[in-house]
Amino acid sequence: MEKLRIVFMGTPEFAVGILDTIIKNNYEVVGVITAADKPAGRGQKIKYSAVKEYALEHNLKLLQPTNLKDEVFLTELKSLDANLQVIVAFRMLPEVVWRMPKLGTFNLHASLLPNYRGAAPINWAIINGETKTGVTTFFIDDKIDTGAMILNAAIGISPNESAGELHDRLMLLGSEAVVETLALIEKGNVQTSVQQDNPEIKTAYKLNRENCKIDWTKPATEIHNLIRGLSPYPSAWCFFKDNEHEWNVKIYEAKIIFENHSYTIGSIFTTKKEIKIAVKDGFIEILSIQFPGKKKMQANELLNGITFSERAQAE
Repeated sequence: MEKLRIVFMGTPEFAVGILDTIIKNNYEVVGVITAADKPAGRGQKIKYSAVKEYALEHNLKLLQPTNLKDEVFLTELKSLDANLQVIVAFRMLPEVVWRMPKLGTFNLHASLLPNYRGAAPINWAIINGETKTGVTTFFIDDKIDTGAMILNAAIGISPNESAGELHDRLMLLGSEAVVETLALIEKGNVQTSVQQDNPEIKTAYKLNRENCKIDWTKPATEIHNLIRGLSPYPSAWCFFKDNEHEWNVKIYEAKIIFENHSYTIGSIFTTKKEIKIAVKDGFIEILSIQFPGKKKMQANELLNGITFSERAQAE
């Protein structure tokens, strides 16, 4: 059995949960690689990645390369003398990096590969109405999320679960999968399986403004899945229009009311407590929403300060 010396690479909160579990299971982490600091927000203040904050808090050796092929970085990385690299929500690695450690470089991906390769697997599993997803560990190769699989674990998705809620459950499941993978590698018991490509594979495309916009002509279930699949981030959005007013709104939570009607698609109906949008097979009731310049609020809170006319429309 070979003692592991691990370099961990990751950036967001999801990666922090995995790194914390590795540390708490007494594995030696000789270095942490994360994204370079970036200005963020209206004030453009420098923001540390979640992984950097964790590494600083736990006095871990930290590197933040802007170029993964830079000779200075490669020399520093080699000097850490790691025999294994663990990647969680980082970026594509050049071959000179992923081939460096003796025992290889493995990645944790938040889907049941080969489905949902790509940048946003948690979101797209919900957007596409999946009832099951999971995590996969695999050895990295020269393509994105295509390497030989080590192990996977599945989890159900509930009908009203948001991407944020699923994210937290997958972080726990992923932590268990990574520790199990580390144990297999440490004992020399790894058996991999090759990913089988087929025409039915679903992709986790990068999220952008266009694919986050709500199309109210879609069926209610598809709209509901989009809203919860993008909640809390980056959030589904649309325009609310009422006479001369137009607002770009974000919608975080909704529910479906299946009902036959003859209203125009996108018509907005309100009471003192409810906001409903007419869709082809019923209504989408908005439960949590954010108007420009305002905080996220429940529908009844919003309706305390704004009223809509009978002409109000969601587009």
